[in-house]
Amino acid sequence: MSVYLNRILLLILACGLLNSCKSVFIKKGIAKQIESPFYNNQFTGLLVYNPKTNDTVFKYNADKYFTPASNTKIFTLFTALQVLPEQLPAFKYEVNNDTITIQGVGNPTFLHPFFNDSTALKFAKSYKKVNLILDNLVDDKFGPGWAWEDYDTYFSPEKSSFPMYGNVLTISSQDSLQSTPRLLKNNIQLSDSKKRRDYNANSFYYNPKKKDTIEVPMVVTPELITKFWQDLLPNKVEVSRFLGKQLNQMAYSIPADSLYKRMMVVSDNFLAEQMLIMASSSLSDTLSSSRIRDTILNNQLKDLRQKPRWVDGSGLSRYNLFTPTSFVQVLTKLYNKLPEERLYNLFPVGGESGTLKRYYSGVSKPYIHAKSGTVGNNYSLSGYLETNSGQTLVFSFMNNHYKTSTKEVKRRMQLIFEWLRDNY
Repeated sequence: MSVYLNRILLLILACGLLNSCKSVFIKKGIAKQIESPFYNNQFTGLLVYNPKTNDTVFKYNADKYFTPASNTKIFTLFTALQVLPEQLPAFKYEVNNDTITIQGVGNPTFLHPFFNDSTALKFAKSYKKVNLILDNLVDDKFGPGWAWEDYDTYFSPEKSSFPMYGNVLTISSQDSLQSTPRLLKNNIQLSDSKKRRDYNANSFYYNPKKKDTIEVPMVVTPELITKFWQDLLPNKVEVSRFLGKQLNQMAYSIPADSLYKRMMVVSDNFLAEQMLIMASSSLSDTLSSSRIRDTILNNQLKDLRQKPRWVDGSGLSRYNLFTPTSFVQVLTKLYNKLPEERLYNLFPVGGESGTLKRYYSGVSKPYIHAKSGTVGNNYSLSGYLETNSGQTLVFSFMNNHYKTSTKEVKRRMQLIFEWLRDNY
């Protein structure tokens, strides 16, 4: 018996030494690349974690704060998954005889160019009068720290309680000038102007020589939304002020995962901002993205080792500050909660889809499912890496303040990811 036990102990010791040697080998391999001169003049953080063994594979500046850009959307996704149902809330309502009162909950899909959801319109058609409540959002139309000069760019639509058409005017010209919504077609001027809209007015500019289809954010006002509704339902629609009265009935629209996937895969800022607003409707009829952020941080994410500075849903703001550790913690929570197939379906896939279509492609199959984040001189990637040995690693790789090309930053990151894939 003692001989047998000795052999078992020797085997355990040998396995321990082997695992220890492998761990050292992995860490040295990554450190050699991270400590190369390329990274000298930028701020870099990396955390790689094995969620099944609870092992930290590699850690470098992982507890330092970085500008995350669209990696922020990982926290927005987590929030939505915590509080929103499988079918998205479309609006709250109350029926009084032949009048329906409809109150926005921030749902961005109503007549949106991609989703084209018409739940609210179909619902309202059955009533003689439609009473809209549009002023129950306390957020400003832009987030804190957003660049003011982006007001006419497709990635920076205004926030609102009851979005329509994605809060953008879609303009195209093939045989003739077309616009959605059609009501603003007469507000479009043909011009080679570099700007696409006046700063504070719904006066739009389109260059017919380019024949592009463009999306230009609208100046969203209660008057504009009323005009849209009256165009859809003539002589039926009025707008009332929000007086704090709670509406107890909820209508639902599209499956939530279709919104989450679109937001994550194409990194849609508008959808991300509205998702936080919609999530806040679970707390109160008064919509507030800051309230839902605080609630999540103080409850579901109270165990974060470094509390982030989290100011918006999209990551457009440079005021956001997150650590690689925080992203890995949240990604691990998602990994432990959701089935792998569903989780990976929500993220861009390396070499295949969305913002990762041109990067991080595998040899025989994809190995990266992750969210990227890019603003000037900053690029980060956080998500999941599948190794050749069948292991899943959670990672957050953040790069700030570099002056080299983002393309080169991605190339260097890919070398590390491939080395992990092949050697872990």
